[in-house]
Amino acid sequence: MEERTLKDMLYQEFARIGKSLSSPKRLEILDLLSQSPKSVEGIAKSTGMTVANVSQHLQTLHNARLVNFKKQGNFVIYELANSAVSDFMGTLHQLSEKQLVEVQQIKKEFLNNHFEMEELSLPELKKRMEKGEVLLLDVRPKEEYEEAHIPGAVSIPIEELEDKLASLPSNCDVVAYCRGPYCLMSVKAVELLKTKGINALRLEKSVQDWNQFIKQEVNEVLP
Repeated sequence: MEERTLKDMLYQEFARIGKSLSSPKRLEILDLLSQSPKSVEGIAKSTGMTVANVSQHLQTLHNARLVNFKKQGNFVIYELANSAVSDFMGTLHQLSEKQLVEVQQIKKEFLNNHFEMEELSLPELKKRMEKGEVLLLDVRPKEEYEEAHIPGAVSIPIEELEDKLASLPSNCDVVAYCRGPYCLMSVKAVELLKTKGINALRLEKSVQDWNQFIKQEVNEVLP
């Protein structure tokens, strides 16, 4: 084939990915699946969509080879096709925040609403955890914690937190994290803990961010 024909065919395939990502709801679904595999019904509940709409979006993502599915009893469980999809979503978030002033404004407005909430960086978290100075709390759903979590974190889903406050130690700070900077579960957790007199901080980063941080540390040590 001529070079022009080859390029046209190649970019047409690239466009399949782009078209599948053109829906805000499909992007949200991919973000959810980056935490753990989920049923169609579970995705519908998290996104506020009907099961029928979720199924249509998942079919589009499956046609673009971004997700896979399997049957478990009466449920159909979807998951990301591979880790490259999760990595791409992280890059998309970073690029959008860097290039789009609207994203920056939304995030700034969000932070202003919680300006008194102290946040912790990954290096500081690692240092304080090694010293035993903080308890790291994963407030995501249990299945997301079981799929992957920051080592040393304790799982208490946000809806169970108030009932389990008595189980938290009183001799150290509590750091809460969830799905990343655009997730409110850790914000709600910190606000709840503070109302109960517990010194709490928020970790803005996600499990994926932690893994990248550790990988970078290892690469810096290697010759």
